[in-house]
Amino acid sequence: MPTRVHEFAWPDRVVIGTIGLPGARTFYLQVRAGKQIVSIAMEKQQSALLAEKIDEILDQLITVGGNPFSVPTGTPIELVDNDPLEPVQEQFRTGAISLGWDPTTAQVVIEAYPISELDDEDDDALDLDDASDREMLLVRMPVGTARAFAKRTREVVGAGRPLCPLCGNPMDAEGHVCPSPGF
Repeated sequence: MPTRVHEFAWPDRVVIGTIGLPGARTFYLQVRAGKQIVSIAMEKQQSALLAEKIDEILDQLITVGGNPFSVPTGTPIELVDNDPLEPVQEQFRTGAISLGWDPTTAQVVIEAYPISELDDEDDDALDLDDASDREMLLVRMPVGTARAFAKRTREVVGAGRPLCPLCGNPMDAEGHVCPSPGF
């Protein structure tokens, strides 16, 4: 069965958002173009790493001598998006993510694939022709949108539970048992 590709070449919106309370949030990468909306679940760490790597790519492009691309160092004000997620219908839970740069369109490219439900033990017996419901998300976004995406993602990730000043672990509203010695 061919892979179903949810492709967004110039999305109207691409954001990370959450549903739930801090400590029990589900992170979503949501992309919209016109009436088409795709939401994929991600781990908090995946979201944070994606923002970090996007900023790294953009920062490297700024330093390239003779770079023909105008890469913003900050988030263009007109691209700030603090709106909540649109209604979420989860397409899949993200496993592997790849990130790249397309110099022909001056866009950051994100590819996201679902978590494989196959056991590692079954890999030798895997027949790809029998695999069902394969899909992926392919998002291409211009540099300004990518910078805004990374900024919002860092803010969303950072809006979780406060960290314990002694051990650095997240604290629940009820507090927590600090594993730091002597406390």
